[in-house]
Amino acid sequence: MATRILTTASSTTSNTYLYITVFFGGMTTLAVELSASRLLGNVFGNSNLVWANVIGLILLYLTVGYFIGGRWADRSPHFTTFYRIIIWAAFLNALIPIVARPVITTAASAVVDAEAALALGSFISVLILFSIPITLLGCVSPFAIRLAVTDIEHSGQTSGHIYALSTLGSLLGTFLPGLLLIPAIGTFQTFILFSGILYGIAFIGLIKYESRAAVRSLWMPIAIAFLASLVLRGPLRPAEAGAKLLFEDESAYNYIQVQEDGDGMRYLYLNEGQGVHSQWHPDQLMYQGTWDYFLAAPYFNNPPYTPEDVESLAIIGLAGGTIARQYTAVYGNIPIDGIEIDPGIVEAGERFFGMNETELPNLTIYVQDGRYILKQIDRDYSIIAIDAYRPPYIPWHLTTVEFFEEVREHLSDNGVVAINVGRTNTDRRLVDALTTTMLEVFPTIHAIDVPNSFNTILVGTMTPTTSTNLINNLNIFDDTEEFPILHDVLSASIENTVPVVTSDIIFTDNQAPVETLVDSIVLNFLLSGDLDEIRPED
Repeated sequence: MATRILTTASSTTSNTYLYITVFFGGMTTLAVELSASRLLGNVFGNSNLVWANVIGLILLYLTVGYFIGGRWADRSPHFTTFYRIIIWAAFLNALIPIVARPVITTAASAVVDAEAALALGSFISVLILFSIPITLLGCVSPFAIRLAVTDIEHSGQTSGHIYALSTLGSLLGTFLPGLLLIPAIGTFQTFILFSGILYGIAFIGLIKYESRAAVRSLWMPIAIAFLASLVLRGPLRPAEAGAKLLFEDESAYNYIQVQEDGDGMRYLYLNEGQGVHSQWHPDQLMYQGTWDYFLAAPYFNNPPYTPEDVESLAIIGLAGGTIARQYTAVYGNIPIDGIEIDPGIVEAGERFFGMNETELPNLTIYVQDGRYILKQIDRDYSIIAIDAYRPPYIPWHLTTVEFFEEVREHLSDNGVVAINVGRTNTDRRLVDALTTTMLEVFPTIHAIDVPNSFNTILVGTMTPTTSTNLINNLNIFDDTEEFPILHDVLSASIENTVPVVTSDIIFTDNQAPVETLVDSIVLNFLLSGDLDEIRPED
């Protein structure tokens, strides 16, 4: 009887720590998956295509792990084997960002230089890096069940406890990386932190059953620390030729860089670095870019329409405040509501792009999703500028009929909405689809193709209008020098106004295949061989 009691107590103690291990194993698995999406998203973006590859392959690796783990447990049902598997999983997961760093850095340069084959190869290489460590993590639950089940009558209950604890850990691993750790310490460090926690759990477990094996594993954290000190230094993406890196950060949404060229011009880059999201120079307001053309949007209204008619502005996709700065320079301190979902971008704008109370006292910043906060604001605007589309992928909920109906409700009687849309030189399907969608809400849509870019500004007016209104409104103040910037922008807009074309696609809240369409456009562009032309602005 004494021996039986001792065995039961020992079994209970072992199972308790086994359950703790399962919890942290589940937490690490999901944390690695979420961190993997950011590891790739920093260069390749966070499109559904990237997410599908990350989730799909990790599920495949886990499936293989479940299969192998069950067979492995039957052949070697020992706690020592169990904790050895986990300690190697922890080590290999910590190794992922270290090995991936040079691959990702190469991929970043490839994306910037539009070397499609190299970028795709890097993408596949990084995904392959997850195969062995995730497969090992997949072994944890079936192996734990085999160790925990000592009474067949309660095997279902034991299995339920293990899967419940693994899922509970997964829940924690889902929220911690994106909401707390990646913005605080970075993607690479998040990998190493979760791997370190799992290593500690496995090390303690191994100490209980084979202390020599645990001691022999101490080379692992030493190797990781040494390699990390060598590899995880310097920026993920190098600065453009002739430019210096002023700022680099990872927010909950983006990998952010601010660069400055030799002439003092600053540029805001996000993630893969294909789009310039804001520009700033202390002595310059116009940049011959997409932002300039938002100034022309209200002059599609029927004449006479003058600068005095512009009373307020809302910007969805504030970024570093380029549009807000230009509007303030032209129209004075009109009320401007800037909406930006990413607080990290707002910080960069305040520090490096003059987006502060001194230069923009008329700007109110809302750090929130554009569609959500627009519903909360009780104000009408002369212009609503939407520059929230991050090339090559855009938030679908800002493209639908229902969204544009909400926009219309916040426009004054002669208000306009202006939206920045990506395209290629030969593929305008996204522009045409958004034109058709906006025509469900606005009577007239106008299009301006921004020169030397892959951008089109679509303008929707509250009343029926014609493109000749630009010329007529320009003539009203053409003989004065009061608005020289506006004169130049309107002249350029007149030259680059193009006819709109409709499509058979209408985006709705129920069905908005935006990314499917954009994926097709990007694929066609890659196959066209015109990669050296790509450098869209956001």
